[in-house]
Amino acid sequence: LEQQRKPLLLDSYCGTGESSVWLAQQHPDCAVIGIDKSSARLSKQKRLPENCLLVRADTDDIWRLAHDAGWQPRQHTLLYPNPWPKSEHLKRRIHTSPLFPTLLALGGKLELRTNWRIYAEEFCAALKIAEIPAHARKLEINQPITAFERKYAGAGQTLWQVAVRLSSPPLSPL
Repeated sequence: LEQQRKPLLLDSYCGTGESSVWLAQQHPDCAVIGIDKSSARLSKQKRLPENCLLVRADTDDIWRLAHDAGWQPRQHTLLYPNPWPKSEHLKRRIHTSPLFPTLLALGGKLELRTNWRIYAEEFCAALKIAEIPAHARKLEINQPITAFERKYAGAGQTLWQVAVRLSSPPLSPL
């Protein structure tokens, strides 16, 4: 990132990196870092643009390290993360994780996409608790940028998007 001297775009839960490559192509003036915990998924991406790096890591660790290093991404995408639909898995969802304040403290434009309306609505509720106005809107897809987006749109499912502009407030618990 320091060598590139470009604004940062983070793509958490990038899976195969398809969305990271798309972001890098759409934003050649930025450095794109795609993060996923699965080496099997990441290994499927064979060709990366010069401004794109895929990293096998846990997002909680990366978010914490990025915050501690003073990184302030211009944009951060969370595209089709695991919704953990069972109630006993509630604390595994992004917006109920203890690291949610760290995610928000990174700042920039934050975008979540999901095929679960309730997940998008819960994400908005968590943002509102953090005093960040948000609403979920239906997302019309012309060109899918992830395998999940292609699958869900192809199956006729409604896709949801939450996009907010974050300031970079001091890190504090919600």
